[in-house]
Amino acid sequence: ALAKNTNERHPKYAEKFQYIPYLNSSLFERNELETETFEISALNDDEMEVHSSTVLKDANGKKFRGKLTTLDYLFKFLDAYDFATDGTEGIVDGQETKTLINASVLGLIFEKINGYKDGSFYTPAYITMYMCKETIRRAVAQKFKEQENDTIENFDDVKAYSSRFFKADDSKRFNTLINSLRICDPAVGSGHFLVSALNELIVIKNELGILVDDKGIPLRVDIQIDNDELYISDANGNLFEYNPNDAESTRIQKTLFEEKQTLIENCLFGVDINPNSVKICRLRLWIELLKNAYYTEKKQLHTLPNIDINIKCGNSLISRFDLQDDLKDAFKGKDVKYNFTDYKKAVNDYKNSNSKEEKYQVLEIINEVKNNFKSTLDNKFIDKVSKAVGTYENEKQRLDNLALFGEKIKKAEKDKLKKLKADADKFAQEKEDTINNAIYNNAFEWRFEFPEVLDDKGNYLGFDAIIGNPPYIDIKNISKEEKTLYILNYKQNNSFDLYSLFLEKSKSLVNNLGIISMIVPKPILYNSSLIDARKIIFKENIFEIACFDFDCP
Repeated sequence: ALAKNTNERHPKYAEKFQYIPYLNSSLFERNELETETFEISALNDDEMEVHSSTVLKDANGKKFRGKLTTLDYLFKFLDAYDFATDGTEGIVDGQETKTLINASVLGLIFEKINGYKDGSFYTPAYITMYMCKETIRRAVAQKFKEQENDTIENFDDVKAYSSRFFKADDSKRFNTLINSLRICDPAVGSGHFLVSALNELIVIKNELGILVDDKGIPLRVDIQIDNDELYISDANGNLFEYNPNDAESTRIQKTLFEEKQTLIENCLFGVDINPNSVKICRLRLWIELLKNAYYTEKKQLHTLPNIDINIKCGNSLISRFDLQDDLKDAFKGKDVKYNFTDYKKAVNDYKNSNSKEEKYQVLEIINEVKNNFKSTLDNKFIDKVSKAVGTYENEKQRLDNLALFGEKIKKAEKDKLKKLKADADKFAQEKEDTINNAIYNNAFEWRFEFPEVLDDKGNYLGFDAIIGNPPYIDIKNISKEEKTLYILNYKQNNSFDLYSLFLEKSKSLVNNLGIISMIVPKPILYNSSLIDARKIIFKENIFEIACFDFDCP
């Protein structure tokens, strides 16, 4: 029922599920396993013998013995655990009342499933909140400095400046400015940083007085962040609770929903090499949006948009193609049906489509454009090799002809031929390594995966902020192929940690005035094998080095 619009449900269940909302999300679509075997709805609710080592307890608090139906067992099993966010998760004794699951618990669940094998660690809320507050407020100040007033230096200046303006057009302009921020976590994990960034952006808008409804009227509320949750209270200090039958309550709920949707779709981006991580991140952001879902005038839950397209799977550190590669050729040729404008429009349409059929059509356009771009760049490598080989062969033929007629070949000509041969071999190897190397199968092409950071001509503009907690993996634990690729960037040392490469990569991903905020281990400051990373970091403008360890010197 969740996956089908109310008018598409089977008549047999129409009345039974009339109050179950339609949730337009890839989370509720058939997955690959269901497609290949059968849908979960095909499972029979048969009785099953409960395992002798079950965690379930009977009414007397003893180990449960006997049979339960499938669904009854599954719900009792899940209800037996308290998924806390403070590290005390475990089995609940008796029928203890539990609060609604906090979305941040998904990070802990992912960490336990993942088993730290990818070097991923759960980041406490107080750290993500602090980093996002410091980073995003600097980024907002920078935007206002560029586009509003060049005397603005910090967020306090932004507040003082924006307080002078009170018209609806001013509020709209300031909102557009903040909505143009592009924030990325290149090792997104369970999405903790993006959730903190989302909350911080909402608070910033409220502090500036530009958190307004669709008519431009500001919300009269106080918004605070506590443990990665938004707490909204009225002028009397009462916590906000959504009441669908109250007009002001609905206005607040709808405004928060639409603001979150806008920020998730336009401002927040994430990449991770682990597909399970990507799914949990998408779910986590979706839950944040669901918290402010509202009912329409027809008393139906407003359909949630597709917010999953900005969270993608791939190896952030490896790209086959350079950020400056030209996109123009990707949209030329008699077989090309779409241009760059079509590509950007398709991405935008996907986010706002409520029709699964339309979503699939949009995805076809997106995938066709991406594949066409890849093949176009592959052809560039092929042309590059062909030109080098042709130049060498022509010169070789010329010298062979001279030799046939008894002409003496000069040393300079022989040296030139050797160089042409070396260039041809080099380009051929480059083509082989780049096009056919298996290491690029999971490469992430920043060049076109996020059209939001490209201008109208397809040029890469970059992100305003890169923020996150990159994986800590020593290079000795990396495959031989990856090691060879990574060492190209670190010629002096063959030993370093993967997080240092994320620092280097982040530098290329931000725009000229972009801000990088990363959690890294303390050895970055003194380890001899990280000297190259320090050269990159400390030649830039350092805002702050904060230590979150009690034994910091």
